[in-house]
Amino acid sequence: MASIRQFLRRLLGKEDVRAISRRYFISNGFDGTLTSIGIIVGAVLSGVPDGYTVIKIGLGAAVGLGTSAVWSVWEIERAETRAEIRRTERAMLKDLDDTRVQRDQSGARFVHAIMSGLGPLIGVLIPLTPFVVEGTVVTMAEAALIAVGLGIGVLGAFGAYMGSISGQRWYVAAARMGLAGLVVAILNLFLPG
Repeated sequence: MASIRQFLRRLLGKEDVRAISRRYFISNGFDGTLTSIGIIVGAVLSGVPDGYTVIKIGLGAAVGLGTSAVWSVWEIERAETRAEIRRTERAMLKDLDDTRVQRDQSGARFVHAIMSGLGPLIGVLIPLTPFVVEGTVVTMAEAALIAVGLGIGVLGAFGAYMGSISGQRWYVAAARMGLAGLVVAILNLFLPG
């Protein structure tokens, strides 16, 4: 167990591993959050009768997006790292199977896939939380408004984080990302249904 922790600590100490994982996490979290906002507004406007149904629909989206994020990144990174190892092997005239290079790239692929899958789960699940208390604490309309606000907040947090690591004004980056959630909510208001 200690060797796994050391391995992960070493992997996460590499800026390229952290940067790629961050990109996947934020990108897929962004997609998950916008999908969640779209589902919530669409469900409420379509007359879905209760919060439990909205949660079930949202969980279906979370499973689909999370699986897609993990699977696609696993396959993308598998192909990219294999190509990189082949180029390195040709340059070194040496087989790199079962070497630290190969193990590090496999470990990085695992980290990227996990972070890629966590993004949409967070992006979908946080906005769904008001529907847990729909009917007892809030109405459907109130749950939807709170959910959209939470989604915009999640997007803003993603933006603030990315702004802070890139040296931008975090609040401007937060506003830009949060604006996307508001746009999705407004566009859904004008859809037929």
